Amino acid sequence: MNAGRAILVLVCFVFFAVGSNAQSGRVKESPTPTSTPRSLGGPLVLTVPESGRPKPTPTPTPKTDDEVIKVESALVPIPVSVLDNNGRAVATLKLADFELKIDGKPAEISDVSRSDTPIRLAMLFDNSSSVLLARSFEKDAAVRFFRRVIRPDRDMAALFSVADYTRLEQALTRDVSQLTQAIEYFPEPKGATALLDGIIEVADYLKSAQGRRVVVIVSDGEDTYSDEKTTLEGVVRALQLADCQVYVVKTKDFENFKRTGMRGGNANIRALTAERRMIEIAQQTGGAVYSPIDENELDRAFDQISAELAQQYILSYYPDSETDKRGEFRTITLSVKSKPNVSIRTRKGYYVGKK
Repeated sequence: MNAGRAILVLVCFVFFAVGSNAQSGRVKESPTPTSTPRSLGGPLVLTVPESGRPKPTPTPTPKTDDEVIKVESALVPIPVSVLDNNGRAVATLKLADFELKIDGKPAEISDVSRSDTPIRLAMLFDNSSSVLLARSFEKDAAVRFFRRVIRPDRDMAALFSVADYTRLEQALTRDVSQLTQAIEYFPEPKGATALLDGIIEVADYLKSAQGRRVVVIVSDGEDTYSDEKTTLEGVVRALQLADCQVYVVKTKDFENFKRTGMRGGNANIRALTAERRMIEIAQQTGGAVYSPIDENELDRAFDQISAELAQQYILSYYPDSETDKRGEFRTITLSVKSKPNVSIRTRKGYYVGKK
């Protein structure tokens, strides 16, 4: 009797289950992966296959080499280059030699370190139609720069190109061969130049990276395609918020020299605006602008950037979190008490807190 009842219950259960499924008319399917359309200016990672041209794929964060590099800190890093009257680096200074003022008031420097601080560098390569001349040599010089400046045991670098949108050609990596391969696969220059938008995108990419954040821009400095809401002030703010130091290798004089055989060239309004813009960005962040006219000077410009990064002082300053208001700008004034005649290059200020 019990066995018969059990069989009857089982039959009813199966009948109920089948009937319910048929009644609903739905069959559960395995989820199908969807791809997110690439927005204009969206970052892309260039993955190089064994054969054929590399194909970009989206990347949301600068995480690479199995390393999480996000850091949260109130620390304001202040990279400093100190040069004597002959333009040579002064390499013997100590913490007590520096005098820091914030908004004109004396401030305490917590620590000073040298060039052993890891570098997180992003090179932004102008790949628009305005920089057609000498492109092969510019690429070769960039390859030599990466080989000189990146120390595989501590540094990382990324490569971006910019034309009418910004493209991440190689994510942060310690592997110089990946960077050089990405440069070799650069497409032909074409399109307009959204340079200011590109600089902001690079700053946003680097802002979670731990170490000295450095941006190297290789461009004529002209901008013909950025969002009309993007301003020079907004670009400087993004760089300051991300604690990025900017070096510019301005290619306009190089291109003019290739055309005319003379230093200088047509000083039109757009070119002058571009030059002043690049100078302002570099000065505000503690970097420098180089304007080579030939292959030797172009190669020397990359050498000088490499040498400066190897000879910098990095001062550590912690703002007073109780008195500082989030989002306010603070000016930085720095001097060397023991050597008043030296030349000092550093960032002009910082923004309090995170935006």
